[in-house]
Amino acid sequence: MAVPDFQSFFKPLLEIAADGREHSLREARDRIAKEMVLSQADLAEKLPSGTQTKFDNRVAWAKSYFIQAKVLDGTKRGYFQITERGRALLAQGHQRIDVKVLNQYPEFVEFHTAQPAGASSATSEPEKEPPKTTPEEVLQQSYQNIRNELASEVLAHIQTNTPQFFERLVVDLMVAMGYGGTIRDAGQAIGQSGDEGIDGIIKEDRLGLDVIYLQAKKWDGTVGRPELQKFVGALHGKRAKKGVFITTGRFSADAIAYVATIDPKVILIDGRSLANYMIDFDIGVAKAMTYDIKRIDTDYFAED
Repeated sequence: MAVPDFQSFFKPLLEIAADGREHSLREARDRIAKEMVLSQADLAEKLPSGTQTKFDNRVAWAKSYFIQAKVLDGTKRGYFQITERGRALLAQGHQRIDVKVLNQYPEFVEFHTAQPAGASSATSEPEKEPPKTTPEEVLQQSYQNIRNELASEVLAHIQTNTPQFFERLVVDLMVAMGYGGTIRDAGQAIGQSGDEGIDGIIKEDRLGLDVIYLQAKKWDGTVGRPELQKFVGALHGKRAKKGVFITTGRFSADAIAYVATIDPKVILIDGRSLANYMIDFDIGVAKAMTYDIKRIDTDYFAED
């Protein structure tokens, strides 16, 4: 038989996790391949890019979708465990679990529709339904799904590293974005202020005509208004006009509303935004492949 569509792996994957133990993706692939009686030829079939087998790709996407829906927890790279939401999903008794079933979870809808919000490298495939969008839209949606996945993986790697690593990452990113002069200049500026609410000072331009005050916090949770008020207070003490608050977590709605109405100007960069900036400026990521989308050159076909 041919390799089933990736949604066909949803329920088997969740059933493997039902015992509540931590499982590896490799173990899941082996068990699913045996249960579905897939041949060696099926398992060896490659994606058009030739970089991964179709089977591995689709199982990886099944796991990825479940993590986005929060029915599985990615305990560490290549491993997963069922959540309470996952147990509840099994208890619903679906004969087949697919994207439509997962749409009951707002977090999954946000991911799957690629709306800003803020996610195993795999290539998205269209669902087996009559097409409703143009090929260009399908391509863009697929790219965004892959990017969302990469951003989630980048953020997960940041969270597992030390605060010192996070400080170096901030330096690398700010310099890549055109701030701070050289890596050496920026590195000397980060972490030397010692003032409450300020972690570093970085040049806005190579000449140092203006500076930006930084707060870089490696947090898992939500940064609220009190933390922002402390930072702004420190900025006032320095008569500073500009500040950037960077966190691996999220900002509360109250914190976002607060900085929108104050002087000095404060830019907020949450974990999702940080990961996307890293992708944009090639920090901690490497190019896997490039697709050239071409159009007709009408001038070539025009005869004098």
